[in-house]
Amino acid sequence: MAAVTDRQIIDAHHHVWDLAVRPQPWITGEALAPLARSFSAEDLEAEARAAGVIGTVVVQTVCVPEETPELLALAAGSDLVAGVVGWTDLTAPDVADAIAALRELPGGDRLVGIRHQVQEETDPTWVLRQDVRRGLLAVGRAGLAFDLLVTPQQLPAAFTVAAGMTGVGFVLDHLGKPPIATGPLTPWAADVRRLAALPNTVCKLSGLVTEAAPGTVRIEDLAPYADTALDAFGPQRLLFGSDWPVCTLRAGYAETVRIADRLTDRLSPAEKDAVFRDNAVRAYGLRPPARP
Repeated sequence: MAAVTDRQIIDAHHHVWDLAVRPQPWITGEALAPLARSFSAEDLEAEARAAGVIGTVVVQTVCVPEETPELLALAAGSDLVAGVVGWTDLTAPDVADAIAALRELPGGDRLVGIRHQVQEETDPTWVLRQDVRRGLLAVGRAGLAFDLLVTPQQLPAAFTVAAGMTGVGFVLDHLGKPPIATGPLTPWAADVRRLAALPNTVCKLSGLVTEAAPGTVRIEDLAPYADTALDAFGPQRLLFGSDWPVCTLRAGYAETVRIADRLTDRLSPAEKDAVFRDNAVRAYGLRPPARP
């Protein structure tokens, strides 16, 4: 399919991990068993390049301070990784100093965002805590984006915090993890539209294949959710991410790109370029990759 190889792509969301360095506690159960091995940037690169990817954003997977320096060092030595979304303790009193220290490390100039596994917090209003808000303000003052990894039940709190912090750019990961396997659009769709009405929010077209029911990934199952996000955020505030290697539970890298391409078939070529490349540059302040 020409669009997979001919379009220049920035993959705004992928992961790497080395189980010899640390475990990934979230990889549990039979369904996630194929992910219980190490995945490196070298494993990704050939597939990404073949799909037309000219740059990527690698995203944290665990809430430990040691991982982000490793990701920054990876980016410093990579021609593919253009940005890092790392982790720091938002609730720590010295969060601003911690961010500044990360920027002094090798690859620190590639730090473009911070993320926390909000989806694992039992309190659906965790992002509204005073100490978390203080940390988010420090993220914004540092010129970094904050990736919102939330469940549909946490979208109302995400809206409230984003509405109250216009100086912070919020990136909704995986469309807020809609319930694709079970089918209902509501109340998820209404909450996504509400969040999208805020000018300081963007959304990643990522993670959809793994929210679908096991078995063949069907475009008709994913389309209502992708269309909702596209209508809400528009082609200038939606950015493609593969969510590799998690996507491999349902589809390979090239197939994941093809699915995203089909889900955006109604867009013009310029709008597709925005979704698949330019919006990531803008949302994360990436240095625009060289164009062959």
